[in-house]
Amino acid sequence: MHNIPALVLAIALIIAWKHEIVGAILFFLGGLLYTGNIVFNALAGRGEWFMLVWAVQIAGPAFFIGALFLAGWLKRRKH
Repeated sequence: MHNIPALVLAIALIIAWKHEIVGAILFFLGGLLYTGNIVFNALAGRGEWFMLVWAVQIAGPAFFIGALFLAGWLKRRKH
């Protein structure tokens, strides 16, 4: 059960190696979904304020990876 997110991200990474724009979109969406889930739980009273810091630590690398895939796609598109 706890490996499902890792497997989904591994599949996204395999797809992203062939299609960089898909990887950029998938990783940005993954970061947004995680951040949105944390914010929703915090506002609903099911979480603590410090969980927002976890969102930055976990979703931050997803946003960074998405940005790298986007930069690679833009660079390849120029050529």
